[in-house]
Amino acid sequence: MNSLFRAGVIALLACAAALSQPPPKRYVLRAARLLDVATGRVTSPGEIVVEGDKIVSSGSPAAHPGSAEVIDLGDATLLPGLIDAHVHLFLHPGQEDVQTIEESVPERTIMAVLAARDDLMAGFTAERDMGTEGAGAADSALRDAIDAGRIPGPRLRVSGNAISIIGGHEDAIGFNPAQRVLPNATLVTGPVELIRAIREQFKLGADFVKMYETGADTWTSSGISTPYQFTEEELAAAVTEAARTGRRVAVHARGEPGTGYAARAGVASIDHADQLSGDTMRIMQQKGIFAVPTFTISEYFASHAPSQKEAALERLGIEYHAREFRKQIAAGVQFVMGSDVGPFPHGTQAREFELMVKYGLSPLASIQAGTRNAAKLLGWDDRIGSLQPGYLADIVAVPGDPLRDITTLERVRFVMKNGVIYRR
Repeated sequence: MNSLFRAGVIALLACAAALSQPPPKRYVLRAARLLDVATGRVTSPGEIVVEGDKIVSSGSPAAHPGSAEVIDLGDATLLPGLIDAHVHLFLHPGQEDVQTIEESVPERTIMAVLAARDDLMAGFTAERDMGTEGAGAADSALRDAIDAGRIPGPRLRVSGNAISIIGGHEDAIGFNPAQRVLPNATLVTGPVELIRAIREQFKLGADFVKMYETGADTWTSSGISTPYQFTEEELAAAVTEAARTGRRVAVHARGEPGTGYAARAGVASIDHADQLSGDTMRIMQQKGIFAVPTFTISEYFASHAPSQKEAALERLGIEYHAREFRKQIAAGVQFVMGSDVGPFPHGTQAREFELMVKYGLSPLASIQAGTRNAAKLLGWDDRIGSLQPGYLADIVAVPGDPLRDITTLERVRFVMKNGVIYRR
């Protein structure tokens, strides 16, 4: 068979295959309201036309294909799929150090599959997993299985194991050293080991780098104690190495000087961010660095503390963070929604929206933190986080109006991801 004839046969077979494919599924989603998260403008009634995995049009009801399935959601608000930028799919409620010792990686991966499903059903169509806590690169396999449609879950950005220092945050401290208990992070010393660890994680499929910049973080009646772990120079080396392949660095950092080191090094986000100096906040504005507050995990720990003394310390921490959060709002810091879900039950993290409003954000700014801002942090602001034509059809509906009652985000009644309906 000569090459010209073979090419013709291949082209004919391709055309036949294309003709045999069913046309993309079309939906018209209709509700009492549609929220433009960029401006806060509400269209009432609102309608979204979806074809395949994309949004075709969004706004007031208009002409639409007769072959489309019309779904009337009634007294609800349509908005982009929610995004949680700080999750731990490989954790569940209970003592973290013990569960990561007692449970095998296969067992934890099964739990992560269930957690991903619960988060999706709660309206979270995209997430950033901030470390497997000792399960290595199992999050890459989870992400890939979701992307391939084998299991339901949010689209994911994953980091593999987080990176820490010997004797630092998530090292196995407090156990019999003769047992050689494994840490819940990858431990490094100095920039050479740090860069080697980053390259190894990228080889295993990580989308970004997660580093513990402060710890152990504690609160007292006089304030926060938050020793730094990596120097500014080490953080800058990590940022440079990640940028070499178009990736970024996120840090666990509760207070100064670590938060300042991270900002000057140019990380993508400072997660927890209980304490930011005026200079740090100014640098964050200049460089477009997001703060990720994670109030919900602190609230959960306060209400589930093993003693009244520990509960009181957790509440002190929340009060301190709330005061600092208001300062950050006044200074113009940009926020991304992140709940730290995992140590508390998956699928319940929309509480974070309510807490951000309780401590000073407007409902619209809170929703923006968990849609357009989060999409930007994840590097997907050209495809999700908005209901624009051409964007992926990641869409949720909540009862009532979230601009009047932010708690409606905790009662998602409709979930579509990639044009596929998961909750109806």
